[in-house]
Amino acid sequence: MKNRNNALILGIICLLASMVAPAQAQTGPEAKDLQEIYANIRAFSQAYMDGDYEAMAQAYTEDGRILPPGPKIIQGREDIHARWIMPEGYTIVKHLVSPEEIEVTGNYAYDVGYYEGITRNPEGEESAWKGKYLIVWKKEEGVWKIHIDAWNRVND
Repeated sequence: MKNRNNALILGIICLLASMVAPAQAQTGPEAKDLQEIYANIRAFSQAYMDGDYEAMAQAYTEDGRILPPGPKIIQGREDIHARWIMPEGYTIVKHLVSPEEIEVTGNYAYDVGYYEGITRNPEGEESAWKGKYLIVWKKEEGVWKIHIDAWNRVND
């Protein structure tokens, strides 16, 4: 029984160690997946700054979910699209996502890191914001899409 417990503990340690390995160190098929995910992150930020809410919604899987601070879970592209629309006269002038770790496992990946941005109101005043996020990516018909997206702001 002791050997079985030791083997289980060793297995858990190996699993945890593989999860904290830097995503950038991966090679092979995972490297291509990482490049695609990074490109999708940049495209999402650009769409947000451009006010292209349809492109933002299409970045999610068909049954994708977002978990914004406050409201209940929002599910599906149509509702996600509606959630991202900025009020009249407001624009996003900066949106930067900085992944700390991305790990690909088959057709899923997780991505954890920080985001920051600047919103401009109708009077031209700007306010900065930043936070942390966790995204679960899913490969849907060969394309990496956001499946679950959770975030909240940080103070400092």
